[in-house]
Amino acid sequence: MSTARAGRGCVQDSQQTPTGLHRVCEKFGEDAVPGMVFKARQATGKLAADWPTPEDNLITSRILWLDGLEAGHNQGTDAAGRVVDTRRRFVYIHGTNQADKLGQPNSHGCVLLSDSDVIRLYAQVPVGTPVLIRD
Repeated sequence: MSTARAGRGCVQDSQQTPTGLHRVCEKFGEDAVPGMVFKARQATGKLAADWPTPEDNLITSRILWLDGLEAGHNQGTDAAGRVVDTRRRFVYIHGTNQADKLGQPNSHGCVLLSDSDVIRLYAQVPVGTPVLIRD
């Protein structure tokens, strides 16, 4: 597993992984083949191995979209009026084309898993499942 290069935090555009209590609000990729690349939660029809340009942290195999459950922390806005909404930030648990970098900070806010791990997790976790992200 990997989280954000920029550390933990909930503010929009911070590229940090949000902390606190979340839930899986939507899932994408039910029948996708391992390594399928997603853009805007839609399968592109191309595998990461065949992707035309090397990009870091492609979204692959499955997506579990997270929704923050703590108002003012990872849901809505904070006391300063900044957006801290995990869902509006499009924070996912998803597969990555960079499995060799798992275990070190490498995302732009999402939680990265190997394709095989995210496929297994996807099958076991229904929408509504709580997810706690902490240091």
